[in-house]
Amino acid sequence: MKIFVALGANLGDPIAQLNTALASLAAWPKMTLVRSSSFYRSAAVGYTQQPDFVNAVCEIDTELTALEVLAALLSIETQNGRAREFKNSPRTLDLDLILYGQAQYDLANLQVPHPRMHQRAFVLQPLLEIAPEIEIPQLGPAKHFLATVAEQVLTRIPQKATLAA
Repeated sequence: MKIFVALGANLGDPIAQLNTALASLAAWPKMTLVRSSSFYRSAAVGYTQQPDFVNAVCEIDTELTALEVLAALLSIETQNGRAREFKNSPRTLDLDLILYGQAQYDLANLQVPHPRMHQRAFVLQPLLEIAPEIEIPQLGPAKHFLATVAEQVLTRIPQKATLAA
């Protein structure tokens, strides 16, 4: 199954956190990291009195179910010091399953496609960088939403994310 995961961090060393998360995802059983986007800097959404975020999106091939992927993402977040103090709080690492093939889930702990992904430049731009023709189930081509998030400032971080060998 082809899936996409959004990554974000704004505490500690966000670039290092995202690189560590990508390495963890690549090493997770039954998950193969296919590619990852550039890293982008963006302002916080919701609770804005916090540092800017560094964001990326990666594509993964997996044999895991959506709930097994969620469990893996939560485990990696915890291993990286994620604390959930309040909604939209600063974080060492945030991993969101944004697409699980064309499947749709509306569970208490998992909504796929991510319900606000088409409203967030920090998700759309990195997603479209690695999958320019991707479609969001029931919404259509992701690229059609770029104009609606054009006012959200996103800055590409010059160096490409790399995994240590």
